[in-house]
Amino acid sequence: MEGKEEDVNLGANKYSERQPLGTAAQTQEKDYKEPGPAPLFEPGEFVSWSFYRAGIAEFMATFLFLYITILTVMGVKDSEDVCTASVGIQGIAWAFGGMIFCLVYCTAGISGGHINPAVTFGLFLARKLSLPRAVLYIVCQCLGAICGAGVVKGFSSSQYEGNGGGANTVAHGYTKGDGLGAEIVGTFVLVYTVFSATDAKRSARDSHVPILAPLPIGFAVFLVHLATIPITGTGINPARSLGAAIVYDNSHAWHDQWIFWVGPFIGAALAAFYHVIVIRAIPFKSRH
Repeated sequence: MEGKEEDVNLGANKYSERQPLGTAAQTQEKDYKEPGPAPLFEPGEFVSWSFYRAGIAEFMATFLFLYITILTVMGVKDSEDVCTASVGIQGIAWAFGGMIFCLVYCTAGISGGHINPAVTFGLFLARKLSLPRAVLYIVCQCLGAICGAGVVKGFSSSQYEGNGGGANTVAHGYTKGDGLGAEIVGTFVLVYTVFSATDAKRSARDSHVPILAPLPIGFAVFLVHLATIPITGTGINPARSLGAAIVYDNSHAWHDQWIFWVGPFIGAALAAFYHVIVIRAIPFKSRH
């Protein structure tokens, strides 16, 4: 009996509980390292190829994003019966969400896979990237969006113009305040998902989180589109709205353009504040 008891004790010591419960879990040392804030200005970035490579990746990703999504919108609007002869609103939402999923997966290791000035702005406020990199990303995203929409228009200019060019406008029956609110909340959902999916703490404790990060981000885009396409056509991405507006060049689209910049930037700022200050309380933690 003594031998068996020793074996039990040996086994208990050898295979100790790895995930303590309750207050014991809170007293454990961190199993991750909290990333420090990115410098506001880093001169060394300008002589680094990775800096420019990241900008090119953002350009190409946003170009492909606009190309596929605007083509999908054109196909739906060109159909006589939206419900039976085309993919419909659900298909448009899947096109936007699916492309974000694919492109974030492809570019996350190069540029972070922002593909959206609002995401870049939110991450900049959270000190996840420097000011020069944020400016480079936003410029490249806007240029890529213009080129993507331009290629779609090149296929059939008359069809493009007749179907609204995929430009974002506030729908009839809604006020500009309604549109602004929809863009703020929609962008908050997206950017908050980005913060949660890429959180350093979750990545350290769940090794599968970094691999799956593009999935919830793409799904968030899909759900927001389902909800707000009837209101604004769903912007939540200033580059997407600007690219379509420039190529379409319609006065109504330009009248509402400010909504698709102010709304997403406010939503991104609120999401950054909520995640960094409320959820993670990073400014209040002591760094060792």
